[in-house]
Amino acid sequence: MAVKIRLARHGKKGHAFYHIVAADCRAPRDGRFIEKLGTYNPNTNPATIDLSFEKALDWLMKGAQPTDTCRAILSYKGVLYKKHLLGGVAKGAFAESDVEAKFNKWLSEKEGKVTGKVTKLADAAAKEKKDRLSAEAKVREDRAKAIEERKNAAEAAACAEEESPAEAIAEVAEAVAAEEAPAVEEAPAAEPVAEETPAEEPATEA
Repeated sequence: MAVKIRLARHGKKGHAFYHIVAADCRAPRDGRFIEKLGTYNPNTNPATIDLSFEKALDWLMKGAQPTDTCRAILSYKGVLYKKHLLGGVAKGAFAESDVEAKFNKWLSEKEGKVTGKVTKLADAAAKEKKDRLSAEAKVREDRAKAIEERKNAAEAAACAEEESPAEAIAEVAEAVAAEEAPAVEEAPAAEPVAEETPAEEPATEA
């Protein structure tokens, strides 16, 4: 019987999570399985993996073949690397005491990378939230400024309407006063007086 380490789908539509199981390769994907090895939730960032390390390693040492996705998961959790180290011990490449030292070193580096990724994602989320709040604050300020400008324009228009009747009344009063004022008649220009020349007396005869 060929055993495969694969995923069994669970969860609702559009929000699936998976069980990591060891099952007969002839069984349906979501059917019977031999043993449950853990869970895999791809809906989080980074993905949440809960794996029984010893059980998964035991099945790999027995010859179980993981699917592509399960191979990536087992590599991410270090199961494949531990299997590789144990294979090196079996071949006499290094002592068994070196296995734990090598694996712990790899595990600490892996945890540092995962922690760095989580920190980076948290910082990015905080920055995005800050930028979003800043954008919303700017929108509110622009909206308040526009409302204030409309209010000032309305007040200016109301003041102009109040001043215009007074100006009209003043203009009418000035026109009426101009009509009622008596017109000043100009005196006729004096005609020049002609000087009378004395008439010549007739000459008397002697």
